[in-house]
Amino acid sequence: MKAMVLKQLWDLSQYHSPLELVEIPYPSYKNNQVVVEVVTCGVCRTELDEIEGRTPPSFFPMILGHEIIGRVVEKGSRVQKLSLGDRVGIAWIHSSCGHCSFCLEGRENLCAEFKATGRDAHGGYAEYTVIEEDFAFPIPFEFSDEEAAPLLCAGAVGYRSLKLGNVKNGMNIGFSGFGASAHLVMKVAQYLFPSSKLYVFTRNEKERTFARELGATWAGDFEEEPPEKLHLIIDTTPAWKPVVLSLRHLERGGRLVINAIRKEKPDQDFLLKLSYSEDLWMEKEVKSVANVTRTDVQQFLQLAAEALIRPEVQIYPLEDANKALLELKDGKIRGAKVLRIKENG
Repeated sequence: MKAMVLKQLWDLSQYHSPLELVEIPYPSYKNNQVVVEVVTCGVCRTELDEIEGRTPPSFFPMILGHEIIGRVVEKGSRVQKLSLGDRVGIAWIHSSCGHCSFCLEGRENLCAEFKATGRDAHGGYAEYTVIEEDFAFPIPFEFSDEEAAPLLCAGAVGYRSLKLGNVKNGMNIGFSGFGASAHLVMKVAQYLFPSSKLYVFTRNEKERTFARELGATWAGDFEEEPPEKLHLIIDTTPAWKPVVLSLRHLERGGRLVINAIRKEKPDQDFLLKLSYSEDLWMEKEVKSVANVTRTDVQQFLQLAAEALIRPEVQIYPLEDANKALLELKDGKIRGAKVLRIKENG
């Protein structure tokens, strides 16, 4: 089968073709697993963190990709919930131990044995992949294969960020950065909190225009003062500077939720400017998002179907995965980027 594989870590500022198109053997599978023929796979910023070593793959060569839509073509003898031909999605959560206290509480995202799709197990930048049936998600019919792919990570982890924000209808909600995840979370916020005002911070004027088109109350650069203080800000940027600036835009008692697996090298000079009395005092909170649970994915897919939340997508063939990744690195984003693996899926 065809796959785009990562054979080593790369600095994308110096090297522009980190993935190599190769032919590899068709995957084997266990009794509790299914083989999924991949139709589409979303391109996520976390893949940049993997390629550049901030959250490196567990082994090489690695097939990246964790926003996978496909159809079950083979299944193990113990598989009971899925049938051949079922359309399923595979998210960042590839597996967990199932018996630790976190797993038993439904917080398998914090399991010490958490394994990520495309980092600790092969992902969806390939024609076929394998997953345990308990970690494959039925996809609502309302979405095309291209629309469904970003829902598996950009949507689900964004939804988790919103839940962690403890926001109520009428509160001011902000988004620091406006890529694949933030534009989906904005749509969710509009549906769940129709009386809330939505504010967007991004240095990219095209992204600010896109945010206004989607209904943002206000959009400006990170250092600009919004008309009001915000009760919740969800940060989806790869950098540290927006974190410090977001704290300054928070209302008293507000919460900053950082939706990022890793941050790029911090601006030490700017971090030293963090003032406890001005930036953190008055019971402001900072919360990080770690991975997603199966419940997050299931709930978000149902919510997205009910609210008819559809992402804006840019589509690329599998062979152009490097191009899509570099555009993401360079900030050339409008919505989400999706690889089309099977032409007539």
